[in-house]
Amino acid sequence: MTIEPNVLDLPKIIFRQQVNVDNSHKSLSEVHESVDPSKANGRWRRVVAFFGPAYLVSVGYMDPGNWATDLAGGSQFGYKLIWVLLMSNLMALLLQSLSARLGIVQGKDLAQCNREVYPRSVNFALYILAEIAIAACDLAEVLGMAIGLNLLIGIPLLWGVLLTFLDTILLLYLQKLGMRKMEAFIIALVAIIGGCFLVEMFFAKPDMGELAKGFVPTIPNSAALYIAIGIIGATVMPHNLYLHSALVQTRKVDHDEQSVKKAIRFNIADSAIALNMAFFVNAAILVLAAAVFYKAGMSDVAELKDAHRLLAPMLGSKWASHLFAIALIAAGQSSTVTGTLAGQIVMEGYLRLRISPWMRRILTRMLAIIPAVIVILYTGEQKVDEMLIFSQVLLSMQLAFAVIPLIHFVSDKKRMGVFAI
Repeated sequence: MTIEPNVLDLPKIIFRQQVNVDNSHKSLSEVHESVDPSKANGRWRRVVAFFGPAYLVSVGYMDPGNWATDLAGGSQFGYKLIWVLLMSNLMALLLQSLSARLGIVQGKDLAQCNREVYPRSVNFALYILAEIAIAACDLAEVLGMAIGLNLLIGIPLLWGVLLTFLDTILLLYLQKLGMRKMEAFIIALVAIIGGCFLVEMFFAKPDMGELAKGFVPTIPNSAALYIAIGIIGATVMPHNLYLHSALVQTRKVDHDEQSVKKAIRFNIADSAIALNMAFFVNAAILVLAAAVFYKAGMSDVAELKDAHRLLAPMLGSKWASHLFAIALIAAGQSSTVTGTLAGQIVMEGYLRLRISPWMRRILTRMLAIIPAVIVILYTGEQKVDEMLIFSQVLLSMQLAFAVIPLIHFVSDKKRMGVFAI
């Protein structure tokens, strides 16, 4: 006896015939399709239910590594490199939108797609490069949080680095609360960072004419080129492409063409809002450094500790320094949550190896803490900011190894059907 398909299921059947979809191995299986926008009451609530994944991604664009490169760029070259931030942000928006598209249409993250298509040797190389990128990013977060704690309450830098192990407990707690609670926590931290810099801008009073000139592309010298590369690496992060393609799958989407189109559209809007907020934070750090330090001829202020120490006397308020430290801690803490998720996605996607979140957190954190402790013990605290900038340059060198496969997949008509670019 032949069983006829339900008429209501026909759009889904047609979609699966047009697009090569296989959900046998789910990304972040514990929260996969855990948010159902269709159950939200009212049209706007259904739209807002799609918002959230891009905010988790955006914190990677305002982590402490970004602070170091933005601060160095602003204090050494004034407003001249703000155009690099803008171009990087536009590039990030494009790539994150493509990453979201891949996850929504394929029902797989970037690591899973790579595993299916490329030879084992290529996948092994891509996996190692992705882990290096995550470790470099986590290194920046460890150092940023340690510096923030040192500036705010005077904890020695080495102890601050070791204390960052405690955020393993926070991550486990957030994962138990569910995806929406985790997103709300991250959005709250982003709001704290943005609010702190909004007040800092009020204190700094930047020259708007010079700021506008900074959007005209120019690279003054080779030192500016190094900082510009660091800004690009800090803004467009390779592991975020893996992360976003998995996070969008936390939303339950019917697999018919109309529903998928709607999900893609809402996720692009989510990305635009979240990444523009990240651009505001990065631009604010660079503008603050230009308005306060570059203007005063203090082009050697490239360290977070120097910036914290000088902000209060130069802006005439002790709150300027306190807000800087609070925002730095919030940036480090928010980024560390998403770094662990990215590591879990990469490991499961490439190796199909599942380990508990706390083990993954410890593994990622050890890869970051060991070099941080070695540098602090053997060179002192003076080289910490140099390590922050180097971590961002390292990230920019890894970018192509995530971007090329992403573009390959989203432009493949056989895999993406009508949603190929």
